[in-house]
Amino acid sequence: MSDYLIKSVAYEGQLRIYVLDATETIREAQERHDTWSASTAALGRTMIGSIMLGAMLKGDEKLTVRLTGNGPVGYIVVDSNGKGQVKGYIVNPHVSLPLNDQGKIDVKGAVGTEGSLTVTKDLGMKEPFSGQVPLVSGEIGEDFTYYMATSEQTPSAVGVSVLVNPDETVKSAGGFMIQVMPGAEESTIDELEERLQSIPLVSKLMDSGEKPEEILDRLVGKGNSKILETLPVQFHCGCSKERFAEALVTLPDADINEMIEKDQGAEAVCHFCGEKYHFDEEELEQIKKQSR
Repeated sequence: MSDYLIKSVAYEGQLRIYVLDATETIREAQERHDTWSASTAALGRTMIGSIMLGAMLKGDEKLTVRLTGNGPVGYIVVDSNGKGQVKGYIVNPHVSLPLNDQGKIDVKGAVGTEGSLTVTKDLGMKEPFSGQVPLVSGEIGEDFTYYMATSEQTPSAVGVSVLVNPDETVKSAGGFMIQVMPGAEESTIDELEERLQSIPLVSKLMDSGEKPEEILDRLVGKGNSKILETLPVQFHCGCSKERFAEALVTLPDADINEMIEKDQGAEAVCHFCGEKYHFDEEELEQIKKQSR
């Protein structure tokens, strides 16, 4: 198994914990979008947080996370679902900034500190559920933590991290989400807070060879947790030439005629995965007929 997420409980159900290795997934996103270090970290962290939120869904339920800040990367959009599938898009992939005071990638500088985090869930009902919170730090982990406490009414701790190599490739990426369940004892919360103070970045632990199961033990102590499920995780985009054709059908004839006469065809590019789909003149004529 490559990337995966473990769902677990600890201290007899007082805590719910997700731990995720998303290295290959974020590596693929970096390659598809040709992101530079600050953009890679911002997009990767948002995708990691979204995967963990998506893991709380069931069946065909899905969600979209939109992170909008006043920094140079612009907005970020990520789709995920309960099957461990995720895809993401960043407006400006080519942002690389000097390291911050801690010698780390300046994600806050890339994202900005003014803006919002919006989560829209499609739960198969008439109307989607949507929750929005202002950015509290731009570091993304803290912003997901604030979202969980405010919109989901669940006190949580969210850690998301991405290690980037000097050549812009992704070295490792992962995260955790700990949710405090109703009735949790103060002693449990105190012990958790103490452990969180000393745990290294998840991406650094994974780079040194640790698996999600070992990181779970670091978070709550060996023997205090029970793994409920292991979920494979992957970058997945459901785009296709047929879907783009369906979108072209909705265009006015004048626009399709211009593609035929001026451009001798059309090329559609998926924002999420970068795949390109070419439509020649004959295909565009067929699309025009369908639009009528």
